[in-house]
Amino acid sequence: MRLSVILTLILTLVTSLSLTAAPARALSQRSLSSAAPGDVLSSRPTTVYLLPGKLLEVPVDAWHLLYRSTSAVGAPNAVSATLLVPKAAYPFGRRPVVGYAVGTHGLGDRCAPSVSMREGRETELALVSLLLLKGFAVAVTDYEGLGTPGRHTYMAGISQGRAVLDSIRAATRTPGAGLSASAPAGVIGYSQGGASAAWAAQLQPAYAPELRLRGAAAGGVPADLKAVAAHLEGKPDFGLAAAAGVGLDAAYPELDLYADLNERGRALMAEAENACVGELSGFAGLRFADLSPVDLLALPKWTARLTENRLGAMPPGVPVFLYHATGDQIIPYAVGAELRAAYCRAGVNTRWTAVPAGNHVLGAVEGAPLAIEWLALRLYGLPALSGC
Repeated sequence: MRLSVILTLILTLVTSLSLTAAPARALSQRSLSSAAPGDVLSSRPTTVYLLPGKLLEVPVDAWHLLYRSTSAVGAPNAVSATLLVPKAAYPFGRRPVVGYAVGTHGLGDRCAPSVSMREGRETELALVSLLLLKGFAVAVTDYEGLGTPGRHTYMAGISQGRAVLDSIRAATRTPGAGLSASAPAGVIGYSQGGASAAWAAQLQPAYAPELRLRGAAAGGVPADLKAVAAHLEGKPDFGLAAAAGVGLDAAYPELDLYADLNERGRALMAEAENACVGELSGFAGLRFADLSPVDLLALPKWTARLTENRLGAMPPGVPVFLYHATGDQIIPYAVGAELRAAYCRAGVNTRWTAVPAGNHVLGAVEGAPLAIEWLALRLYGLPALSGC
């Protein structure tokens, strides 16, 4: 899928969805302490644009949500999300709800997808539009600490997976959205979002068993953070590994990252705390040894948390579609292939697609439409064929 195709999808979205005015929505307020996971703490109508300058408004009913979720260490937290619901009635029963997990946006609040959608600079809306055109409701979480007080727990998979699941719960509890808690649900994402979608699938049987999850599609999955970090050392995209260190430190206070950094490391990591993904170039070509006098990845405290956040140990209870670019320069192809092997060994109904793309971004552009079509069939109730 090239730019011309994406622009065609955008124009199709604008012209295909009903343009009736969105009714006013009532706010729902609850205190965090008394709320259950997925409860809506606040809800307000919002407007989403496909292009900067408030051009090409997405013709859907949209809400900015604040909902209760759970951190990586089990504490209640408040997470924000954007809920998009097509205006046209869904003709096939209960409207499916998809938890869409975005890829890496950055660590600063201004990088949150809820912000970029309101400002017309969210590139992943071209893919979200494919779900909306099928009549599905889409909940796009900002993840913990992105768009809300606190630090973003970037790449803390357990936190991210819970945020995705609770965004689906919150969508069905949003006043006026017309969504049912018994509707079929799915999760999908790429890169950071791929890890989040896979974690949601793994956690769902124990964390959100009432959700009628039908499938999970995950691409470019950084399933083994330690392997990905080792791969990125000395490379142009090392900033992503450094950002993951900041995110895990936010999720697990005992890691105390800054205490183990040198002066240069502390300065760069502090900058990363407020940076968006395109602003991590200061880390290009560096290694963890340039930022710390100790071998961070070998410290027992880091080894324990990295192991805890490695995907594959808990089998999802639903079919899974995995895809990975053969030329992915950021997440090694072997990391994605190993996750597929782990799921197959555990008896998970797994479909694997090797996307013949030359880099990580093209893997998303070319693979996501395949993943969306696969997920749509699951939401329609059709069985999945395993590729194991």
